[in-house]
Amino acid sequence: MKKVIIHKKRHVLKAITWRLIGTLDTWIISWLLITYIGDVEIFNINLQDNVKNKAAQAASLIATLELISKTILYYFHERIWYRLKWNLMRQRTRHIIKTISWRLVGAIDTILLVFVVFYILFSSIEGAAAVALSMFSIEIITKMILYYIHERVWFISNYGVVKD
Repeated sequence: MKKVIIHKKRHVLKAITWRLIGTLDTWIISWLLITYIGDVEIFNINLQDNVKNKAAQAASLIATLELISKTILYYFHERIWYRLKWNLMRQRTRHIIKTISWRLVGAIDTILLVFVVFYILFSSIEGAAAVALSMFSIEIITKMILYYIHERVWFISNYGVVKD
């Protein structure tokens, strides 16, 4: 079986489209958590009012930094997966494994960004761990579902694919 040639422009456009979807998901989740995490009894977290008042600003900064860092990380993730010799594996299985590997990279990045944003905006990382771990817990589900759908849509697409 001959391997198809995939142009780098496909990986660039895939990175951009995924990042738009992923960033919107991150913004919504981080805004909701920063705004309402103190209202949920199981968290037992009491964020200061200045943190809650800046929830939109914090969510926007997390999303903006993520847009930059994860676009770069995603591009390299795509290039690495393109070079792997998994031709004989069923595509759905490959997409599931690829989804899990990307989610691990993405989760580490998100957790670090939450701490960075808390330190930049509030000069403290108090409450950052609860928000970061909560985001991780929610995003592991939402982003895996969204990413898998994104992979399947791109698999159907022939953009940037040269077949002999």
